[in-house]
Amino acid sequence: MNYLDDIIAKIATENPVHGKKLRKNIGKQSQEYKDKANEFFSTYISFAKKTDKDLDYGIACYLRMLADVNQEYIAFLETGEYTTKSFEDANRRVYNNPEVMEYYMHGLLMSQYLWVHHNDIYKFFVGNITKHKTEVSNYLEIGAGHGMYISEATKLLSDTTSFDVVDISPTSLEISKSFIEKQDINYMLSDIYEYEPSEKYDFITMGEVLEHVEDPISLLKCVSGLLKDSGTLFITAPANAPAIDHIYLFKNAEDIRDVITAAGLTITKEYAEFVEDVSPEIAEQYKIALMYGAFLKKQ
Repeated sequence: MNYLDDIIAKIATENPVHGKKLRKNIGKQSQEYKDKANEFFSTYISFAKKTDKDLDYGIACYLRMLADVNQEYIAFLETGEYTTKSFEDANRRVYNNPEVMEYYMHGLLMSQYLWVHHNDIYKFFVGNITKHKTEVSNYLEIGAGHGMYISEATKLLSDTTSFDVVDISPTSLEISKSFIEKQDINYMLSDIYEYEPSEKYDFITMGEVLEHVEDPISLLKCVSGLLKDSGTLFITAPANAPAIDHIYLFKNAEDIRDVITAAGLTITKEYAEFVEDVSPEIAEQYKIALMYGAFLKKQ
């Protein structure tokens, strides 16, 4: 079944302008991309059914998340700042609010193939993590969100690899548990600053977390302390990307690189992409969001 076309048609009914944009962006993608999208949305439907939800629910969550993003972006253009100023505010507003977290996570899942840049950074992760397969005996994911990254890691790494998840949101943990097929994953509700593992990790993934704290350098130093000297850390972070729970404003990729270096880490491989097909000059002028991902080692 062509779920992708059906989803875009339903979105276009509610938001014609955004529907037109989706058709344009996804129309440029390969048939392989579209086939994988349909496979993913079939998986999403099975996941949603576990809690008596369906594809229409996911579309509604996506549209609600999109409305949030648009509202935040307008405020960002007016002030040059994000509306959420502290982790305490983000925790109250989002992470500790089950109703908000649920629609937010479902919306983000839907965006995985509706937003091409989300899929591109995901492919960057998938295309490189297998290079570490033989060296990863234990894997930690910090802030797993909807669970898509660790779900893929469980398929690509060794059968003997142990997997841990640490998240501050009970709702996020429950969604991850439901989405991820692998059963023997250790889920922990904890602030990463308070987490004390029995041993350090060979591989840590922390996707889109740095922008959720006031001090990303401190966070990276904390996470680096959980990593073995030979270990690898994979991070993603957006620049100029207002959202209801984004706190720290990275203005460009260089801002993110500076934080990485200041935390005592070095970049071994990186990927950066604007979310719109524009020149760097236009992106800077209109504060177009940029997605950044990198594999890191200790210096």
